[in-house]
Amino acid sequence: MTCRYCEKDAVYKCAVCGRPICTEHVRLRTLCTSCIKKHRLEYTIGKATSEGERKTIQKLVKRFWGELEQLAFDRKFIVTGLPAYVAKAKNHVAGFVSYAESEDALIIVALGVLPEYQTLGIGKELIKEVECEAMHMHKRRVLVSTSNDDLPALAFYQSLGFQIYEVKPNVIAEKHRAVLQGIGGLSTRDELRLRKTLGE
Repeated sequence: MTCRYCEKDAVYKCAVCGRPICTEHVRLRTLCTSCIKKHRLEYTIGKATSEGERKTIQKLVKRFWGELEQLAFDRKFIVTGLPAYVAKAKNHVAGFVSYAESEDALIIVALGVLPEYQTLGIGKELIKEVECEAMHMHKRRVLVSTSNDDLPALAFYQSLGFQIYEVKPNVIAEKHRAVLQGIGGLSTRDELRLRKTLGE
C-alpha cells in the first residue's frame, strides 16, 4: 500500500479519512474522540513460529524502517532474529512486535501495524503480550525507545503507561551519519527511552 500523495510505502493511516500516508506526508494535529473512526475487527495474536511469519516480519521491518538492524539501548538488533508476536486478521499478518531480553527487563525492539489495521487496538494487545511474557520471565520492567520525531509512537507508549526516563542526543544521527528528515519534517536525531514498571 502506497501513500495517497506519493509512491512511498504508507506506514500510517489518516485518523479522519483513513487514507494511507507515508512519514513525509503525515501531519500531527489535535482531534476530538468523535473524529477518530472506531471499527471492529476479529484478529488473533500468537508467537511467530513459521518461516512465512518471519518473512512477513522482515518485509514489514524494511517497509517501516528501511533496514533490518535496529539500534536501541546501546545495542544493535537484527529484528528478524528476535522472538516476536504476530497479529493476524483475515489470515494475514496485520502487525508484529519483536523483543529482546536484558538483565531485568524485556526490550521492545520493533512494533509495526499495517496502516489498514491501525486504530483497532492491535498495537495495544501486542504490547500486552510482551508485558505478560516479561512477567512470566520474572522481569520487572518493559523498555522501549523511539526517535524524537515519532510523536505518534511517543503518544502511544505513554498512553499505555510508559514514561520517558532518558534522552540520548544524536544517537540516531550518528548511526546514519546524517540528520534524517522524519515525521512531519522534523529532524531525526535523538533516541527517547521509555520504561514501564510492571505490577504498578
